[in-house]
Amino acid sequence: PYAGPGPAMEALRAAGRAVLRSPRLARHGLGLRRRRKLPESWADMQEPLLEGMCFTLKYLGMTLVEKPKGEDMAAAAIRRIVATARVGARKFQKVILTVSPRGISLQDADTKEMVENISIYRISYCTTDKLQNKVFAYVAQSQESGALECHAFLSPKKKIAEAVTLTVAQAFQMALDLWEATHAGR
Repeated sequence: PYAGPGPAMEALRAAGRAVLRSPRLARHGLGLRRRRKLPESWADMQEPLLEGMCFTLKYLGMTLVEKPKGEDMAAAAIRRIVATARVGARKFQKVILTVSPRGISLQDADTKEMVENISIYRISYCTTDKLQNKVFAYVAQSQESGALECHAFLSPKKKIAEAVTLTVAQAFQMALDLWEATHAGR
């Protein structure tokens, strides 16, 4: 007998709801590039998202976190990452971040080498930081150690950081819809 969704799906639902409830993101229109805007309706984006939406960002770094989600936790983690990045004074790695219902993949923009591939089921939270509004971050469970990691990225514009966050939210929703469709008859 089917016992209902497991903890991974509950985390997926909670993360999707948290992103969808963000009043800050709901107020702003989103532009990806010049003259190309995200459609008003998420339904209009389903086909491109299935293939994967790509964003070119700069990887700021990663820090370990204690909690899987929360605005305060994410803000503190982003502050640590940004402070460490400023002290290092190194050139940031330019990456192509691809969002799909399968998860997030990171590819080095220069070498085209795959850096990381994170399953949507391992991602517990994503956000655009309130103070550093060009910074997009997500929290995911490490495949190797199982530790919770917050990864932060710098976008060229605030609207792009918000677009990445909303795209991840839509990917959560699509993954949930696909999961429910495959488990509907059980």
